[in-house]
Amino acid sequence: MTVQHKTSKSIGREIFASTALILLSSLLLMGGVLCALSMAYFTQERHSSLTSVLDAATALGDRFAARGQDITRPIDDEALRRNIEEGFELFHTSSDVAVFVADGAGQVMLRTDNDVLTGAPVPAGILARMDGGEDYFERGTLGDVLGGKYYVAGRQMQGGQARAYLFVCTSTQSMYQYLADSISVICLSALCILLLALIVSLLLTRKITAPIEQISAAARQLGGGDFTARAPVDGCEELAGFATTFNNMAARLQTIDNARGQFMGNIAHELRTPMTSIKGFIDGMLDDTIPESEYKHYLTIVSQETGRLARLVQNMLDITKLESGEYKVQARTFNVWDTLTDVVLSDEQRIENGRIDIQGLGPEREFVYADPDLVHQVVYNIVDNAIKFTPPDGVIKFQVIHSDGMVYVSVENTGDGIAPEALPFVFERFYKEDRSRGLNTRGSGLGLHICKVLINLSGGQIKAESEPGKWCRFTFSLPAGQPEAAPARAGK
Repeated sequence: MTVQHKTSKSIGREIFASTALILLSSLLLMGGVLCALSMAYFTQERHSSLTSVLDAATALGDRFAARGQDITRPIDDEALRRNIEEGFELFHTSSDVAVFVADGAGQVMLRTDNDVLTGAPVPAGILARMDGGEDYFERGTLGDVLGGKYYVAGRQMQGGQARAYLFVCTSTQSMYQYLADSISVICLSALCILLLALIVSLLLTRKITAPIEQISAAARQLGGGDFTARAPVDGCEELAGFATTFNNMAARLQTIDNARGQFMGNIAHELRTPMTSIKGFIDGMLDDTIPESEYKHYLTIVSQETGRLARLVQNMLDITKLESGEYKVQARTFNVWDTLTDVVLSDEQRIENGRIDIQGLGPEREFVYADPDLVHQVVYNIVDNAIKFTPPDGVIKFQVIHSDGMVYVSVENTGDGIAPEALPFVFERFYKEDRSRGLNTRGSGLGLHICKVLINLSGGQIKAESEPGKWCRFTFSLPAGQPEAAPARAGK
C-alpha cells in the first residue's frame, strides 16, 4: 500500500512568499523612514523660511512705525492700509506665503490673501504663547483661523501703542504632494519587486527541485527493489551532500542485498549437505541397501550430521540476536585465566585423544571487564578450531598480556596455518578456505565471524596471524578490569 502525503505548499511558493515578504517588508520600512524624514525635513525647512519671512516682515513694520505709521493699531486711512498691505504683498508674491496681522483680541486687521483666512479670530491661548516674546510655529489651522492645514509662524510686534501679532503661513500641499509621489514610487517599486521575487523564486525552485526530483526518482527505484539506482551529485553543497549520502546508502543496501543473497545461498548449501547425507543413510537403511550390521556406524554419522545442523542453526540464531542488538551485555570484572582453564578442561578428552601439548596455561590472574559468557564463547570457538587443526603431537600455546589498559589474549597452535590470501577473510560469514587450518569442510564458516562480533561487542578487537605450514595465532583484546572489583571465584 502506497501512502501519499499531501503538502499544502510547494518549495516554489514558499521561496516566493519568503522572498516577497522580505523585499516588501524592507521596502515598506524604507518608505516609512523616508516619509518620516521627509516630513521632518519639510517642517524644519518651512520653519526656517517662515522665520526669515517673519524677520523681514517685522523689519518692514518697524520702518512703517519709524514713519509714524503704527500698524499695531486699527488703520482707518484706506490709502495707508493699502500701502501697508502692498508692502506685505511682496512676501506673498516672492515667497508664496500669506501675511496677516491680528490685534490683541485676535481679530485680523491686515491681510495679503483673503482666500486663506476664514474670518475667525485667533484664539487667545495662541496669542498668550507669543506674549513672552517667543515665536509661534505649528502645522495646522491656527485654531480654525485658516481654511486648511498650513505651516504657520507668528510673533508679537513691538514698538506700537497696542498689542499686535504678525503671522505668516504657507500651504502644506507641496509636502503632501511629495508624500503622494513617494508612495506612488513605492507602490510601483513593490510591483517590480514582486515580479523580481517571482522570477528569482522560479529560478531558485528549478535549481533546488531538479536535484531533489532526481533523488526522489532514484529513491522510488530503490524502493522498488532496484539497488543500482543512484542520484546525480550536483547542485548546491547541501544537495550534493544529500545525494552523496543517498548514494552511499544505496550502495550499502546493494551490498546488504548481495550479502543476503549470498547468505541465503550459503545457508541452503550448509543445510543441504548434512540433510542429504542424513536422508541417504536413512533411505539406505530403510531399503536394506545398508546391512543391519552397519546400522550403528551410519547412525553415528547421522547423529554427527544432526549435531552439525543444530550447531549451524544455533550459530545463525546467535548472529541474528547479536547483530540486531537484542543481546544485552552484562559486563563485569573477572579473571580471564579462569575462562581459558575452564575451556581447556572441558575439551580435555579431545586434547588427550589428539596427543596435543598445552603450553602457557598457568595459575595466573589477569582481570578483564567484559561479559564472561561472551568471552567464554569466543575462547571456546578459538580453542575448538585449534584442537581440530592441530596435528598429533602438536602444541597449543596460551598467552595473556596487559598493556595500555587492554588485555591481549593469544591462542597459538602448530599445524598447516592459514594461507596469506585467506587471512583477510577468515572472520567473514561462511568463508571457507580448504587449505587453511581455520575453516574446513566440517565447519559452517560462522564460528570466527561470531567471535569477531562478540569481541567488538565487548569493546575489543580480534585478529589472525599465521605462518603457513608452521603455526596460526588468534589474538583478541578486552578492556582491563580492576582486581579489587573482581568477585571471588566459587570453589577457589
